[in-house]
Amino acid sequence: MPRSNHSDIPVVILCGGQGTRLREETEYRPKPMVEIGPQPILWHIMKLYGVHGLDRFVLCLGYKGWEIKQYFLRYQEMHCDFTIALDGGAALAIHNDAGSLSWRVTCAETGAESATGSRLWRVRDYLQVPTFCLTYGDAVGDVDVGKLLAFHRAQGRIATVTGVHPTSRYGEMRVEGEKVLEFDEKPTLAEGVVSGGFFVFERRIFDYLDDDPDLFLEQKPLQRLARDGQLAVYLHEGFWHPMDTYRDYLHLNDLWKRGETPWKIW
Repeated sequence: MPRSNHSDIPVVILCGGQGTRLREETEYRPKPMVEIGPQPILWHIMKLYGVHGLDRFVLCLGYKGWEIKQYFLRYQEMHCDFTIALDGGAALAIHNDAGSLSWRVTCAETGAESATGSRLWRVRDYLQVPTFCLTYGDAVGDVDVGKLLAFHRAQGRIATVTGVHPTSRYGEMRVEGEKVLEFDEKPTLAEGVVSGGFFVFERRIFDYLDDDPDLFLEQKPLQRLARDGQLAVYLHEGFWHPMDTYRDYLHLNDLWKRGETPWKIW
């Protein structure tokens, strides 16, 4: 995929939730650090943006945020060969560029209990630009970020949300009398659109936010934007899947093992 230059557009990723519905994996780490394959889901999300030329990230930390800080502080050591002098006589020598990325990552503490709107408000000083992206740290998809940005600019509104078709939690059957003609374990529902994250905002979004720690982005701010005619929807018809539950974790990792990874566009 040709890489566009959107390096002036930061990407805010909400990483502070407790992930209570995935407690099997989040008791000792934040949900964005739960792996798909060998890497945390956060890395997969950042790679998606990176392939589209967005390499500046602002991570809104909360629950067990130190785990995310430590991951990036030790990123090169985890991915590269190196030599270390245990007597302290020489600096750490990195031998290859396996861990080299152009990413610039700001890790911002936004409160252990803060709601999503409050987290965004608390990183506003890191977003001194006209336009920025925002998404959640727990869902992957093959969203074309370049087309999303072009759509947002064409709409001329303060905010754009990516709409996706939800996946049913139940098996769906097509029947004829007493005979099942077709069975689909987890069909994508053709009717209905839900928020898949992958937002684009103009900085005027902060006119809809305040310092209330209980302010959820998905409630009053987005509701007001919609009423004001300032919220557009970019419909994504491709792959999208959250990691909300242990079942989702198993499903995404099964896809990875089988090499069926439509979100892996890098």
